[in-house]
Amino acid sequence: MCLTLAPSAQASQGAPTGGAVGTGSGSNESGNSSPDGKLSSTVGVIRYDLSKNGSGSSAGPVAPITSWTPPACWYAPKYSPADLQAYLEPIWEAGSTGDAWDATQRDRYVNGHPYKDFNKDETGKGYWWDSYVNKSFPPGWDKCNEPYFWVATGDDPPANIANTVTPEILAKLAYNEIRVPSKDVSLAPANTTKVNLPTWAWLDGATFKPVSVTARIDALGMWATTTAKPVALKIDPGTSDAVTYPASGVCEINNGTVGEKYSKGDADRTPPCGVKYLHSSGNGSYQLKATVTWQISWTGSDGNGDNLPDGTFGRSQDVVVQEIQSVNR
Repeated sequence: MCLTLAPSAQASQGAPTGGAVGTGSGSNESGNSSPDGKLSSTVGVIRYDLSKNGSGSSAGPVAPITSWTPPACWYAPKYSPADLQAYLEPIWEAGSTGDAWDATQRDRYVNGHPYKDFNKDETGKGYWWDSYVNKSFPPGWDKCNEPYFWVATGDDPPANIANTVTPEILAKLAYNEIRVPSKDVSLAPANTTKVNLPTWAWLDGATFKPVSVTARIDALGMWATTTAKPVALKIDPGTSDAVTYPASGVCEINNGTVGEKYSKGDADRTPPCGVKYLHSSGNGSYQLKATVTWQISWTGSDGNGDNLPDGTFGRSQDVVVQEIQSVNR
């Protein structure tokens, strides 16, 4: 388990920093920190179950096929009444944010306009919510700049505040943690082929299977599982002087297998998935790229679910293409 720390949109106003999203394998957390770097609260951190995610050195993140991106920031529980007091009072005493700002803050959280004494009378009945930030700081990461607000257990957060955490937001953040496997395409002939010779291509069914990541906030009993399912493989021969099978270069995935393994006796058949090079690669090689399209969907603790934009992930491999040698008699 690892804790990743990153600043929030309110940090410049003396607010605590928001937690970034965890990555890796196993179960990870994100957290929020105080200026001295110590973890100050964990009630609203997102925990990721990565046990069903892709792993290994060849695994990597999918790239959405559209301009869609995961949420840049969101609101979730962060402090108990005592936690918020312990964080804010030293800041006010230091005067680093200015007397006017400190007075406004005391009025809001201590003097009853609208909260009194950090809402200590409601201890155990809810949390102070604040912003959390996507670890990659995409555009809009600093747009969640609402002041801390109280949400009682079982109540919905204020309707006028956008980006309060939901299962859908968790699902979109889990998308960012998806890692999918990658493997060289099996070719026949392997590695070195001949001009005008149909080359068969296939991928082992054991390599490509659905992967998933579950994101949850325990304090809310809220979770979402985002699943990526491989649906197609696109072959780019690495040159325009080639023909692909099928002509689109897109090979459908059936039962986790792409194409068909070449067998003795298939020489006169057209490969269901493959490529035919029309010119040699000379003294070098072509970079054949195989890109898998992953269909991504989610389900959540509220019973909802939907599709998210498909993602792609691929890798390239060298293919040497030689001229067919003829013998003159």
